[in-house]
Amino acid sequence: MSTVQQPDPRDRPARLTVGVVGAGRVGPALAASLQLAGHRPVAVSGVSEASRRRAATMLPDVPLVTPAEVMARADLVLLTVPDDALPGLVEGLAETGAVRPGQLLVHTSGRYGARVLDPALRAGALPLALHPAMTFTGTAVDVQRLAGCSFGVTAPDQLRLAAEALVIEMGGEPEWIAEQNRPLYHAALALGANHLVTLVAQSLELLRAAGVEAPDRMLGPLLGAALDNALRSGDAALTGPVARGDAGTVAVHVSELRRHAPQTVDGYLAMARATADRALASGLLKPELAEDLLGVLAKGTDGAEGDVR
Repeated sequence: MSTVQQPDPRDRPARLTVGVVGAGRVGPALAASLQLAGHRPVAVSGVSEASRRRAATMLPDVPLVTPAEVMARADLVLLTVPDDALPGLVEGLAETGAVRPGQLLVHTSGRYGARVLDPALRAGALPLALHPAMTFTGTAVDVQRLAGCSFGVTAPDQLRLAAEALVIEMGGEPEWIAEQNRPLYHAALALGANHLVTLVAQSLELLRAAGVEAPDRMLGPLLGAALDNALRSGDAALTGPVARGDAGTVAVHVSELRRHAPQTVDGYLAMARATADRALASGLLKPELAEDLLGVLAKGTDGAEGDVR
């Protein structure tokens, strides 16, 4: 075992002072990660009691101040507020003179590129859009999860190196996204990650209703294998009754869901139709079986009981 003592990040000379406007789940984690890289968090703002507690836990000894004071103290400011609040925040900071020339202004919205920061750019700020493609818990585990995490990056060409350096310092991998492609990029991530949580939560509820005592242990290996196969093989990883064209089984599913969990029927039918389309296009679902299957799905949409075979 090595006896060489690793340097404490606190002993490194700080290169940038860091501020956070919006102490949600993302901002404190990114600031804590930048602190590990030698930067120095100096101010954070938060409105709710939960955000204040989170900031105190993730960034101890960093003062809670107003957004204007964060801007006054920090060389690098993380704007980690909800998407819909971001344009108004940027305009307000610029109009009140809070933005300083040469100040790095980073937002973490997946929806927006660098253009949303134009009011601050006109005030002399250096605009960066750095969106971590990761789900956040608001705890210290988020800092660890940033290792190897992809960041959707959009910035002016002259700030490309600065954007890449910040992402790499946080342990991430920069992935450049064109300004006009940010909404599509964000929709793709929401489709994969946000909807996955809904699907898994529904599956857990249904398994409990079916009498499974440990649905998480049952689903864990299955979903892990499905995700791995999908990432490796795409549509070739499709399995199950829809991909096989088992119309009778799908009809039973629809009937049971309508009886026990009617709130899940629309989602099941929508995903089944999307799965059938992809299975047909990839050659997994035989056309002669697809007709009966699509008929069952159409009946399910109409609210009729499927033809159970």
